[in-house]
Amino acid sequence: MFAGCDGSHAPLFRVGGKWTWRLIRCLEDGPRRFSELLVPLRYITPKVLTETLRAMERDGLVARSAHPGMPPRVEYELTPLGHSLLDPMNACCTWAAAHLPAVLAAREAHEPA
Repeated sequence: MFAGCDGSHAPLFRVGGKWTWRLIRCLEDGPRRFSELLVPLRYITPKVLTETLRAMERDGLVARSAHPGMPPRVEYELTPLGHSLLDPMNACCTWAAAHLPAVLAAREAHEPA
């Protein structure tokens, strides 16, 4: 899922909070249930996932759909606005892949001895 642009160590590009970028990646191929999102985002807590999804919904990046049944089924998917972030994110991933060694070297040089 994160092949080619793994921002798990120190993301150079942040949209909103720490998990927003990863959630956009998780939802780029279509709707997913809450429990399905916990699998690739194994270090996120359910509370933080809920808060992040609500913030993304409030910002218009994610749509929440509730389906009747027992238990009720809830799915999350990117809105057109959320999908519009994929191209800029891909550009940032390309930039990071090309320049990450230089950024890491600059960080190392900046650290006190």
